[in-house]
Amino acid sequence: MKRISFKASVIGAALVATVGVLNAQDKPVIATVVKISGIPWFNRMDVGVKEFASSNPTVMASQSGPATADAAQQLKIIDDLVAKKVSALAVVPMDPAVIEGVLKRAMDRGIVVVTHEADNQKNTNANIEAFDNAAYGTALNEKLANCMGKQGKWTSFVGSLGSRTHLQWVDAGAANAKNYPGMTLVDAKNESFDDANKTYEKAKEILRKHPDIRGFQSSAGNDVLGIGRAIEEAGLQGKVCLVGTGLPNPSAKLLDSGAITAIGFWDPKDAGIAMNTVAKMLLDKKPLTDGMNLGVKGYEKVSVTKGPGTGLLLVGNAMVIADKVTYKNYLF
Repeated sequence: MKRISFKASVIGAALVATVGVLNAQDKPVIATVVKISGIPWFNRMDVGVKEFASSNPTVMASQSGPATADAAQQLKIIDDLVAKKVSALAVVPMDPAVIEGVLKRAMDRGIVVVTHEADNQKNTNANIEAFDNAAYGTALNEKLANCMGKQGKWTSFVGSLGSRTHLQWVDAGAANAKNYPGMTLVDAKNESFDDANKTYEKAKEILRKHPDIRGFQSSAGNDVLGIGRAIEEAGLQGKVCLVGTGLPNPSAKLLDSGAITAIGFWDPKDAGIAMNTVAKMLLDKKPLTDGMNLGVKGYEKVSVTKGPGTGLLLVGNAMVIADKVTYKNYLF
């Protein structure tokens, strides 16, 4: 275990207060770095990181991330943490390719690296997926197809063209839609940068360009909020379908109004705990074995296989698809 001492620093507006001031501690530090701070999805993950820290007093655990969805800013934060010699990094990459170099440097220095939503990440000891990403994208699209009556134009949104899981989801959705000759994909893979206002403006633009569009499939957690707002303002509830990744509480009003047809998700809190649990196991030199139980809902029997690099790929079973009737079973 490393003895470390460092104070929080600010890289532009990126390094948020959740890094805190890590005073001299005779315990390892696990630093979680998310795609973007201050949005509901990663606020929920921070709840998990804090819960993990509270139940594991032998380690220090914190979360930070850039103020905007910017892979370069996330890179700076990770680079700063590597320089401070944290014991482990738990990263949700904005763009896995951008951070390969800094993660390799971290691993070369003996820092444990765990990633999430990046099954193509080579420089990681372990990458954790909440579920099979192709199956998730297919499930979202199947829900969309049923709402659309398997007919008409539809489009897709991603947080960024570098977001690995988002591309997997919409590509799987596009493959599924080919089962229905009446569905036509238009203007695919619109980038939202997880900004509800930007998504709203883009959705309005698409509704103007394609007044006969029947459906949207989205990926980033804030996308359903922006697209749903555009659908609701146009009075198109029940006429235009929207299925995408989102959290129940932020999506509730739009689900109730019918502007959002259904949301898909996994609990970011549980993902945060799972990442930190795996990081601690690796720090403690414990093996990661196929079928292991991480003690977190949806990760009770994870598959463990070789990843694209020297690390391992862990896949759980934490997928949830909810509509206006069932979302109230998951209020967070």
